[in-house]
Amino acid sequence: MMKDILQQLEERRDTARLGGGQKRIDSQHGRGKLTARERIELLLDEDSFEEFDMFKTHRCTDFGMEKQQPYGDGVVTGWGTINGRMVYVFSQDFTVFGGSLSETHAEKICKIMDMAVQNGAPVIGINDSGGARIQEGVASLAGYADVFQRNIMASGVVPQISVIMGPCAGGAVYSPAMTDFIFMVKDTSYMFVTGPDVVKTVTNEHVTAEELGGASTHTKKSSVADGAFDNDVEALAEVRRLVDFLPLNNREKPPVRPFFDEPGRIEDSLDTLIPENPNTPYDMKELITKVADEGDFYEIQEDYAKNIITGFIRLEGQTVGVVANQPMVLAGCLDIDSSRKAARFVRFCDCFEIPILTLVDVPGFLPGTSQEYGGVIKHGAKLLFAYGEATVPKVTVITRKAYGGAYDVMASKHLRGDFNYAWPTAEIAVMGAKGATEIIHRADLGDEEKIAAHTKDYEDRFANPFVAAERGFIDEVIQPRSTRRRVSRAFASLRNKKLTNPWKKHDNIPL
Repeated sequence: MMKDILQQLEERRDTARLGGGQKRIDSQHGRGKLTARERIELLLDEDSFEEFDMFKTHRCTDFGMEKQQPYGDGVVTGWGTINGRMVYVFSQDFTVFGGSLSETHAEKICKIMDMAVQNGAPVIGINDSGGARIQEGVASLAGYADVFQRNIMASGVVPQISVIMGPCAGGAVYSPAMTDFIFMVKDTSYMFVTGPDVVKTVTNEHVTAEELGGASTHTKKSSVADGAFDNDVEALAEVRRLVDFLPLNNREKPPVRPFFDEPGRIEDSLDTLIPENPNTPYDMKELITKVADEGDFYEIQEDYAKNIITGFIRLEGQTVGVVANQPMVLAGCLDIDSSRKAARFVRFCDCFEIPILTLVDVPGFLPGTSQEYGGVIKHGAKLLFAYGEATVPKVTVITRKAYGGAYDVMASKHLRGDFNYAWPTAEIAVMGAKGATEIIHRADLGDEEKIAAHTKDYEDRFANPFVAAERGFIDEVIQPRSTRRRVSRAFASLRNKKLTNPWKKHDNIPL
């Protein structure tokens, strides 16, 4: 008798594991996509997955739905580990009703999100769904909103990561949009609020799903997604890599990894990183990788607003968020896109107690009507606000230009920077020497010799870090070659930093 019951359990499990059946699994594979369960196996450590609600089924009786009640109802949920650290995961199963969301499907997702917040572990959502289950009508919409509310409550409490591995359209896109990171798969995933057919009907624009909401669109144009990968396998491997940088929740510090790189390592090549001509670009990523443990840099939003670089490194095995101007693109100017990208990253780091390293080479904000009409004032203020409210350790290194308001914005001493270093090549001033001279010595305009002499005087006086150092706005002028040692020691000295902002319900960041 007992044997029969155990046999029956195994048979039911086998049925549940097949989802929508072998034929649909084959069709999923035919599209170059893995199944919901294969994805979980790749994401989590081997044999670590503990499933919930394997036998849950929908309760819909309209449109003949009662005749089809597959186990699991189109989503696989549970918890497991990534390199031994706990995470919760849900993975939508496209082989069951196209992964569409029903009331019960949403209940499963809500259950693990509640547990994640209660038990302090990240949530990773793997999205592959045709949207709301139309047969259920408003019940499925209610399900979405229940998930949204949990995304909001979990924000800043546990890290939330979304992996888009198929369609994600309509209301469904707003759950990933509220999570901390979104990754997509090239050619097999897309996100949009209204699909190509509706767009065609309403605006008469002809556009493919890929053009409207594919990985390339969202990583390069819209900044909705943080990264795009060639296939499911690579995307899941990169999510594992990201989780290794993050704390499990907002009450814990990020993990400390063993490191095999001397904190005091001297990099002589950095002494010649800055070109002779102050208008010649250089690659700021070279500085980032030379400062980082083992040269390992995990970049976020690599293909969007490339004039600013954001991502994670480790120093002495501990996670540090990096924000850096990139002189190779738009001369490293700040603009609307780069301000938004960096502000969001800074706020993420501050939520989860990740120290921030800022590398500065910024000639100012990008001028022009399109920037002003687009609201660069408000968008630039987002970055200013994010840095100013952040209470985590903040270390800043000015390598070359730090002009005008952009100097203030980039984690200056005045925004509670803990350590503000400058290289000897730094120029901290209201503006470049030429522009300043033409304003101060307006009377001499037209006399090129006089203007040249005035410009040189201005450069000698201001195109260096010492005026700021005299005021204590720069704590120390350091040798470029010793940047890793100085920055590592700075962060080491800040490990017990305690700083709290005045009590408030929450701030009102200039959105």
